[in-house]
Amino acid sequence: MLLIDASVYIFRAFHALPDSITGRGGRPLNAVHGYATFLTGLLEQVDDDQIAAAFDESLTSSFRNEWFADYKANREAPPAELVDQIAACRELTEGLGIATLSSPRYEADDLIGSLAAGAQAPVTIVTSDKDLAQLLGTSDVLWDYAREARYDRQAIQARFGVVAEHIPDYLALVGDAVDNIPGVPGIGAKTAAALLARFDSLETMLADLEAVRDSGLRGAKSLAGKLDTHAEQARLSRRLAVIVIDIELEPAQRDIRRRAANLERLDALCQAIGAGHRLRRQLGLSEYKEANP
Repeated sequence: MLLIDASVYIFRAFHALPDSITGRGGRPLNAVHGYATFLTGLLEQVDDDQIAAAFDESLTSSFRNEWFADYKANREAPPAELVDQIAACRELTEGLGIATLSSPRYEADDLIGSLAAGAQAPVTIVTSDKDLAQLLGTSDVLWDYAREARYDRQAIQARFGVVAEHIPDYLALVGDAVDNIPGVPGIGAKTAAALLARFDSLETMLADLEAVRDSGLRGAKSLAGKLDTHAEQARLSRRLAVIVIDIELEPAQRDIRRRAANLERLDALCQAIGAGHRLRRQLGLSEYKEANP
């Protein structure tokens, strides 16, 4: 099973490619071109028969905003020249035979988590988002495609100093500037890893601050004070960082069998957005167009 965090690669393409890449009427197509390059290149390298791409549509409407109004408040809304391209990227994904999912309440991470939790085979998650590492089981892999890096559980532990399932506890301590998760001020990555190596979880250390003071860790007394002062903030941060794995998906949403590309649908998309020959060739439409002038 291959699960794609699509929005990451759409935003990456939008910011990496010049807005001079346009379609009919000067419509920006830089994100579409970059995302198409990513997705077609990815599909050439895999033979998974179950593939899904999850899209974010809950930037301000996630259930997490009910717990913390400032969750992701540091992110600007997608500019108008990107919004239309996101819809085109989703249409392109489905045209290539890949199932897509989104939700106004749950984030792409949660949709991926809920699909992964029901998987009967090893899962590969395509993303650059470290949060998703918490989902990795024994045979699963996080594939940071743009950096050509793959991480299994052992590699995640080597990179962050904590086991995969402790990523939410780790983020509860260090915070996450990308998602505006506050964490505990004054606790960095190395200290968080050292604490979680000594204590089983965030709750374990919060329940026994005396043990933290006596832990022998550098600045132990100060650490205990920080945890005591920011205990509820740490708990909230962990709650925000935990990915939901039990969304009640409809049977149709769980049907992520890879299908053949729908060239007619892709051709209609290219016509609608005024795509040129380069994108058409990338999507395998050159021969189709000749046969269907």
